[in-house]
Amino acid sequence: MKGARQSAADRDAALSKSTSYRETFHRHAFNATCIVVLLLLFSPRLGGQNNTVDVQEIARSAEQPHATSQQSSNTKRSKHDDKYDVARIGSRGIGQGINLYSVERERELGRELAAETDAEVQLLPDTIVVDYINRIAQNLVRHSDATVPFTVKVIDSDEVNAFTLPGGYLYVNTGLLLAAENEAEFAGVMAHEIAHVAARHATKTLTRRQIFSLATVPLLFVGGGAAMAIGQAAGLAQPISFFKFSRNAEREADLLGLEYAYAAGYDPAEFVRFFERMRKISGEKKNAWFVTKLFATHPMTSDRIRRAQHEIATMLPSRDRYVVTTSDFDDIRTRVVRLHTSQYSNTPESFTPTLRRRTPEHPQQEERR
Repeated sequence: MKGARQSAADRDAALSKSTSYRETFHRHAFNATCIVVLLLLFSPRLGGQNNTVDVQEIARSAEQPHATSQQSSNTKRSKHDDKYDVARIGSRGIGQGINLYSVERERELGRELAAETDAEVQLLPDTIVVDYINRIAQNLVRHSDATVPFTVKVIDSDEVNAFTLPGGYLYVNTGLLLAAENEAEFAGVMAHEIAHVAARHATKTLTRRQIFSLATVPLLFVGGGAAMAIGQAAGLAQPISFFKFSRNAEREADLLGLEYAYAAGYDPAEFVRFFERMRKISGEKKNAWFVTKLFATHPMTSDRIRRAQHEIATMLPSRDRYVVTTSDFDDIRTRVVRLHTSQYSNTPESFTPTLRRRTPEHPQQEERR
């Protein structure tokens, strides 16, 4: 009897000790995760940016605990206005923030992805069209916050789309040129894509995924369904050739793109008109395939359109004149139409009508002419 009691006591002690070890491990794992995240947040070396905390500002805030919410709101608004002041393009720190990738590593990543993309798409060989699109894009880059040189490539595709890769690689479909009604619309879409690179949205997205992955490392030791679910949610195994940015990143690219187009002399309202028209076309089943990819990566909701219109009215000083279109745009657009028509006419199954006639010998048969 005494031995049985001793055995039960030993089991209870072992169970208690095991539970204590488990709790200790979880506590240390949580602390380690917090330290990793804090290091990532405040290390001044990450991404070549200074992300240190202003200790004096924190102290001042502590000395004034009764500051009104209105004062706080005004401070936030002032910082926002400074960051997105169109007069300070190029010197306002767009692209700063938490980023595990240096500019050089980002550029290297872009080169790797560009090589993969070039092998998968049909690039347009017409130098006249390519030179025109490159000229428009480089003018927008000069009026942007981008700190890297841009490489512009044109994809021979009817799909209405444009996208960028990290480090300054811009791809434009000929379908976008054909869908645009003027040069300002065309430039507005490219300005939006350039904004993604200027703000370094791609590598910031990767950084967030990696931080989240590090934060879930302790769960790997615990195991179970939670660890598997969180690992899958991180999405780290997904291909990164084409990034689907967060809603906030798209909003920032909208604003920055409007500013870049405006700074380059274009009417920024044309960008909004283009997406309004494309959204209407996407609702028509017979034309939806033309814009499916564009709206998959850039869903233009009514809220986004209203916000863009508000930003144009409140953040961009009005001008007497804007560039809406040019004769070069009309000429290049006509050239692309002719190139596409020439391609179709040279295919074995031509889209032109075929004449048929009955033969005298066999009245019920037809022959193709």
